[in-house]
Amino acid sequence: MAGSGAPETGGIDATGLNVVVVAGTWHEVITDGLIAGARKVLDATGATYRVVRVPGSFELPVAAVAAFEGGADAVVALGVIIRGGTPHFEYVSSAATDGLTRVAIDAGKPVGFGVLTLDDEQQGLDRAGLDGSKEDKGAEAADAALRTALVLRDLRG
Repeated sequence: MAGSGAPETGGIDATGLNVVVVAGTWHEVITDGLIAGARKVLDATGATYRVVRVPGSFELPVAAVAAFEGGADAVVALGVIIRGGTPHFEYVSSAATDGLTRVAIDAGKPVGFGVLTLDDEQQGLDRAGLDGSKEDKGAEAADAALRTALVLRDLRG
């Protein structure tokens, strides 16, 4: 795992920021853990937010566009893609990653990337912020989105 060297999270004031958490529905236990981690960070920072669910990670980019069109200052995108025996994993992972990158650049607003691309379910359980998890990628994605939104607000004066 890449957990060593991760930046510290928490301790920020995001009052006034409007955030949308967009999450897929695949692998419910892992995704629900990611959402809980994002909520924990958002609750602690004073940001306002809502959570919306889409069928899967492929649908995250279009929902992120709609969130920004609806006035969001930041989006936290959460999903789980587990490698199988077909090329489907590569297509969905690439589409979600490239799509979310494009959305962020086109909108000029941050998308916290909490899409887990995994070889197996255990890797997701280790990263979902659940009891016994080694990492909390939902919390990290929310924190990154908030910090970037604050930087952008400062840069734009």
